[in-house]
Amino acid sequence: MDGALIKTIGIKALLVLGSALILFWTFNAIKLVIEARGINPVVKQFFDQIAAGRIDGAYRLTSKAYRQHVNRQDFLKFLGSLQLNKYRNLKSGRPRIEDKLIILTLKLQSEDKKTELPLDFTFEKIDKTWKINRINKAIK
Repeated sequence: MDGALIKTIGIKALLVLGSALILFWTFNAIKLVIEARGINPVVKQFFDQIAAGRIDGAYRLTSKAYRQHVNRQDFLKFLGSLQLNKYRNLKSGRPRIEDKLIILTLKLQSEDKKTELPLDFTFEKIDKTWKINRINKAIK
């Protein structure tokens, strides 16, 4: 009888723990989706500005903190080093939250899909609008 009781309690404890984990994951997933709303249009606008040759427009999509650390000339050099004209397709990864910043890994792919350039974009919400706070080449 004691073995059956322990087995029943163990099963119930596992079910409670599993339910708590699912609830925690669901809550965090919903929170991330709600907080990340508005980032995709900023990404699209950023690359549209660059494609149209309006580098100043893309630079204005960055945060004030970014512009204080990366001047326009360095921004141009960085963009030139990426050779963005080689890439046609953009895949967005799963966003991550770190200290009220959202980090999104974007993978640019060449048209033949042989070359891939992963970039980490860090976004910061300033006055209800998302700004790019950092752009780095991602480590594969």
